[in-house]
Amino acid sequence: MLKRARVSEEVGEPAIQTLIERGIIKAKRCKGADDKLFFTLPFLRFWFAFVSPLFKGVRDGDFKEVKERWASYENEFVQLPFTELSHALIKKMRGEDFIMEISQYWKNDGLELDIYAKTKAKKRLIGSCKYTNTKIKKSELTRLDTLANEAGIDYDGMIIVAKKGFSKELKAQKSENLQLLTLKNFKALVE
Repeated sequence: MLKRARVSEEVGEPAIQTLIERGIIKAKRCKGADDKLFFTLPFLRFWFAFVSPLFKGVRDGDFKEVKERWASYENEFVQLPFTELSHALIKKMRGEDFIMEISQYWKNDGLELDIYAKTKAKKRLIGSCKYTNTKIKKSELTRLDTLANEAGIDYDGMIIVAKKGFSKELKAQKSENLQLLTLKNFKALVE
């Protein structure tokens, strides 16, 4: 992370600590992987991704570069809040007393699961959140199973959240151990 920012450890580590202390960023820990840093507010994330690096043009009223950058990174940028909202939705739908813990799961080798949850009954749920304009296919089940095996996770069920829904083949797989959620389900967060 410090390499990507082109900052030395001597400068970067104290800067990160200051940003954490001021509540600008937060560190999420994962067993067996390095911490990941996240902005605490979506506005800050937007600012540092799209405004700050292109500030001269924004200041001068030229938004062309910002619009081009947004067009290139919109799906990637929206993925994190979509995943966080998906976690909130799952907790609400399954019940606060059912889901003890829900988060993302990652390892340093790049392996990531959008959904990793533990229930009171000590069951593990894994899943994915897909903010794409295509329907999710049955192959997503195989992909998730492969990731879980690579991570050494024994799971009891899967949850897939998708912006555009699911193929007929995947819908046919829906069961007690496979929950499929779409944008329609997010209504529950505001009710």
